[in-house]
Amino acid sequence: MAETSTIARPYAKAAFEHAVAKDALDEWSGMLVRVAQIVGDDDMRAQVLGNPKLSSAQKADVVVDVCGDAVNDDLKNFVRLVGQKGRLAALGGIAEQFEVLKAQQEKRVEVEIVSAFPLAEAQEQSLASALAKRLNREISITTQVDKTLLGGVILRAGDTVIDGSVRGRLNRLQEALSA
Repeated sequence: MAETSTIARPYAKAAFEHAVAKDALDEWSGMLVRVAQIVGDDDMRAQVLGNPKLSSAQKADVVVDVCGDAVNDDLKNFVRLVGQKGRLAALGGIAEQFEVLKAQQEKRVEVEIVSAFPLAEAQEQSLASALAKRLNREISITTQVDKTLLGGVILRAGDTVIDGSVRGRLNRLQEALSA
């Protein structure tokens, strides 16, 4: 079976293009997150999505009914379309890929900073401004502490990883000496 991201990509792109055309990116973003949460619920997956007695259309109708007023008619139709194709389980991936497309449109990127020690506010801002200049994007930072790094930081921005940690440097040195 195809990977969820492969299945989700065309649906996310279609939803994104529709949301851009309607000037409703934020609205669609929130609604897709809500639908993904509903579909991702263990009870929903066990009792509805995994129920062989229900048709794909019936499963989609249940999801739409549970959403209620949290989603507009366009998104309800989108969920029904995805359901008719038997792809309701991919709604989580669709929401994730929609967010990636939205971030690209808004020239924004989420950056995770992993450091050996908690960073001061000034250090975070310095890293953020350097990354914003390098990536030409608005930066949102989340930080995490990993004592095994010994020192330095690891930056993750989408597919880009910059390993400036002491542990990473020692590993690269070991690989160079072993070759």
